[in-house]
Amino acid sequence: MRVRYKPWAEDYLKEHPDLVDMDGSHAGKMSDWFDKKQPIYIEIGSGMGQFITTLAEQHPEINFVSLEREKSVMYKVLDKVKDKGLTNLKMICNDAIELNEYFKENEVSRIYLNFSDPWPKKRHAKRRLTYRTFLALYEQILKEDGEIHFKTDNRGLFAYSLESMSQYGMYFKKLNLN
Repeated sequence: MRVRYKPWAEDYLKEHPDLVDMDGSHAGKMSDWFDKKQPIYIEIGSGMGQFITTLAEQHPEINFVSLEREKSVMYKVLDKVKDKGLTNLKMICNDAIELNEYFKENEVSRIYLNFSDPWPKKRHAKRRLTYRTFLALYEQILKEDGEIHFKTDNRGLFAYSLESMSQYGMYFKKLNLN
């Protein structure tokens, strides 16, 4: 998704340190950032935030984290969180490669990877969120019974991800090709 640069977005996000981590100030203590001790679900690459804010609204018994590196997109997630008055959703404006800096081992119950950038060129495989480097990060922060929910509409990324995850030793509970 290409988004027009918003020069004011960073300042806007910084005005809400209770909801948005811009500088790693909550790294290693994510559970303490929430009002209640509840399971943590993460969406990596939240985009405009429709999915994560809807889930947070429907499931107040779960703490959610929206991870998005693009400040010019993250402000829309922040607007939705404020409009809905969500207290169980926090945002991290950073790259997914930094996940293990923010979350302790076995701290996360579920990770959502929804319609991630497919990085179709072979030389860009290391950037895919289902590349082994990222899978190792997920394995580190996920609880033993933790889950990754992966959705894509890109057949190439789907095929790559199946192979990558199975080679990494992950197993699948449900596959849907619709």
